[in-house]
Amino acid sequence: MVSGGLVFFAIVALIVLIAIMKTAVIVPQKAAYIVERLGRYRCTLDAGFHILIPFLDRIAYKHTLKEQAIDVPPQECITKDNIAVSVDGILYMQVMDAAKASYGIGNYLFATTQLAQTTMRSEMGKLDLDRSFEERTSINAAIVAAVDKASDPWGIKVTRYEIKNITPPQSIRDAMEKQMRAEREKRAMIAESEGERQSKINRAEGERQQAIALSEGERARRINEAEGRAKEILLVAEAQAAGITKVAEAINAKGGLESVNMQLAQQYLSQFGNLAKTNNTMIIPSNLADVAGVLKACTSVVKKVEA
Repeated sequence: MVSGGLVFFAIVALIVLIAIMKTAVIVPQKAAYIVERLGRYRCTLDAGFHILIPFLDRIAYKHTLKEQAIDVPPQECITKDNIAVSVDGILYMQVMDAAKASYGIGNYLFATTQLAQTTMRSEMGKLDLDRSFEERTSINAAIVAAVDKASDPWGIKVTRYEIKNITPPQSIRDAMEKQMRAEREKRAMIAESEGERQSKINRAEGERQQAIALSEGERARRINEAEGRAKEILLVAEAQAAGITKVAEAINAKGGLESVNMQLAQQYLSQFGNLAKTNNTMIIPSNLADVAGVLKACTSVVKKVEA
């Protein structure tokens, strides 16, 4: 009897221990647990320690409240110009209401992924292939708006969507590569022609500037020469005037007229002597050797000048 009682108490203690372990729940940070009582929703457990009623309450769903990144697999999309492209992306979402995420939809991850794919096909069908590469931002915004609106009853918040790759067929890629190569060659030729044009303009401008500089230099040289000749003529005239003034002053001075007569006589005799040295035949006046008469004539001229 004693051994049978011990076994019974051991079984009861084990059952109580298991019940306590089942009813004591620790919810980690940024997580939410959905509790059902007899199959019906009872409450949502936040982070912390919680005690459930044994055999009545159970954890039906466990959700993470962290932002999740879901890989959207590649899918075939037809663009507006009827080209099939493969598009994949990443969807970022977060559970805002754990109860709605549990009972509003069967599998919110699958549902949001499918909705993102269908919206992607719709948006790609509105654009040509060339524009689809440029309109990634607008496509991402349209997908986020559509998926977030549809997932609001599920307690899901879609934060953003990013397209990873837009892959056209190989034939289209080859054509695009040829087009880009032709465009690059075109830009290179335009750049080269613009360089040659600018070079010619620069050379012409340099030649024009050189011609202007040469003409300016020639003009300055001529002006300087003319100014130099003018100054030379002025200085010679001033020197001659000063010399004449000095001669006049010397003549008017005491004994000046006699000095003039003596100098004239000397010059007369010197020149008359030179005539005799030449072989030329000359006819001279009979009174040419009359020095006194010549001096008298020169003196009368000087006196007239003084008067």
